[in-house]
Amino acid sequence: MFSDALIKEFQTIVGKPNVLQGEADRQAYSYDAAVLEPVVPALAVCPQTSEALGQVVRVCNQNGIPLTPRGSGTNLSGGTIPERGGIVLLTNALNKIIEINTQDLYAVVQPGVVTARFAAEVARQGLFYPPDPGSMAVSTLGGNVAENAGGLRGLKYGVTKDYVMGVDFFDVNGELVKSGSRTVKCVTGLNLSGLQVASEGTLGVFNEIVFKLVPPPAANKAMMAVFDDIDKASETVAAIIAAHIVPCTLEILDHSTIKYVEDYTKAGMPVTAQAILLIEVDGHPVQVAEEAEKVVTLCKKAGAVDVTTARDEAEHNKLWEARRAALPALARARPTTVLEDATVPRSQIPAMIRAINTIAQKHQLDVGTFGHAGDGNLHPTFLCDRRDAKEFERVEQAVDEIFDVALSLKGTLSGEHGIGLAKAKWLEKETSAATIAYAKALKKAVDPKGILNPGKIIGG
Repeated sequence: MFSDALIKEFQTIVGKPNVLQGEADRQAYSYDAAVLEPVVPALAVCPQTSEALGQVVRVCNQNGIPLTPRGSGTNLSGGTIPERGGIVLLTNALNKIIEINTQDLYAVVQPGVVTARFAAEVARQGLFYPPDPGSMAVSTLGGNVAENAGGLRGLKYGVTKDYVMGVDFFDVNGELVKSGSRTVKCVTGLNLSGLQVASEGTLGVFNEIVFKLVPPPAANKAMMAVFDDIDKASETVAAIIAAHIVPCTLEILDHSTIKYVEDYTKAGMPVTAQAILLIEVDGHPVQVAEEAEKVVTLCKKAGAVDVTTARDEAEHNKLWEARRAALPALARARPTTVLEDATVPRSQIPAMIRAINTIAQKHQLDVGTFGHAGDGNLHPTFLCDRRDAKEFERVEQAVDEIFDVALSLKGTLSGEHGIGLAKAKWLEKETSAATIAYAKALKKAVDPKGILNPGKIIGG
């Protein structure tokens, strides 16, 4: 436990009510959305100002206290599970949208701003912030940057890193480091903003973030293609991309996922289908009409038994609400949900889906697969009970095999969930020993005492 003097110092910095010492409070910040053992922190500290944020970092470094920055804790890789004896540094109170510049198309925010709130405010200003992680209703922008969050629109619009223009962050001494710019072009100094993206809080603590904004598309059209064979659906994905059509969204749901979603949402999903594709094209109205017609033709040619087009905004929203319900629908089925994000080149989607199903059958596991098929990012989701040690061991074996297949197909361990604690053990398989050594040397240089979210990505 911390000394009374140290606790009082934190209370002086952030205010007594914002230093959380109670057992229930500390338990609440001992875990995130990953299926990993919780670690109860010594304290949770919630700065209310930027100045206080920097001071907390400085005090932690002076006293060698591990700190784990945390927004909403929605990450799926253990990135916000704290170090034993350390503190959780909550950024939720730093939730101001400082500026939305409609002339120069950028916004400045604090890290605790909720993603959906930001996107809605940007839309009210007649602009568009495309990244849309599945957790956007609760996830924070600081967390999005720390994990390089993706989302349904990643195929056409890219992911969080593609919208980060600058990050101001505190180093371990509590000094404010400014990087990036509000200009379209900036090559002043090292690309420290880029270094912070996907760093999972291991290299600095975010204070302000500058995001690029874009004009919204003038029109869109959403479609659902129904298949009696998942191979046909996955091959259709490759066919659409090969035809040089880049939908803003191209999602796949397999038979199990469809059944669970329909049971949960009663949205009228085709429960006898082996797979569906949810597709949206956007842009100029003429282009949208032409591309939608081509997509329908390609789907039918590839073997879709039915293709429907949303007739109005209500039907359009219904399709995407069903897709966003995939994870909560699956999570209702069993006590434990293990959601992965094996990602492969788009042309390898058919092979990856076949491998997932083969591996699940081999280990006698219930799996539902959905995801961002257009950019190769699949979410095989194992439904199990962690209390059943033998079953969970089979899940872990299956996940190992899925990553091996993804890497053999020139894919990656993580398309959007990050490495955190959950995937650190596989990192060398994708990269190299030299890669990890380089990253550790960089970490040591900027964080000599190793206080910033220790153990994440590259281990201890």
